[in-house]
Amino acid sequence: MSDADNQFARARLAAGALFVLGDRILLVHKTYGSGWDIPGGYVEPGEAPAAACHREVLEELGIDRPPRRLLVHDWAPNPGDGDKILFLFDCGELGDERNITLQESELDLWEWVAVNEVDDYVIPRLARRLRQAHAAYVQGTALYLEHGEPAPRDR
Repeated sequence: MSDADNQFARARLAAGALFVLGDRILLVHKTYGSGWDIPGGYVEPGEAPAAACHREVLEELGIDRPPRRLLVHDWAPNPGDGDKILFLFDCGELGDERNITLQESELDLWEWVAVNEVDDYVIPRLARRLRQAHAAYVQGTALYLEHGEPAPRDR
């Protein structure tokens, strides 16, 4: 790698799925890390974010569900992880909940959580992103975010 290559950002990419039931969203509980989250994970080299979302939903929930549309694109660098870009996709109606088969090596629970209660479940930056994603879902739009907030904004 040349010195010129080191001048450009190398962001880690992650993709997640938003399943909505009225004013509630589906959260999963990880057996590691920060506890509650949404279905999803890191994008593999050469993989498109939508494809990563599809793969993660299949792996984590046992449901073969391709994303329908992008809801939010969030630039959310983290001191421990460096630059991160997070994609959150609308994955449509969940359908029959009996079809959920959790990936036991990573997840132990799932729950429908009211959007106004996500702060009680997830870390603050994810809560901001989820509220914005739900708003985009309801409004039929997509949002660009920075640290979970609409951007650009006055700094």
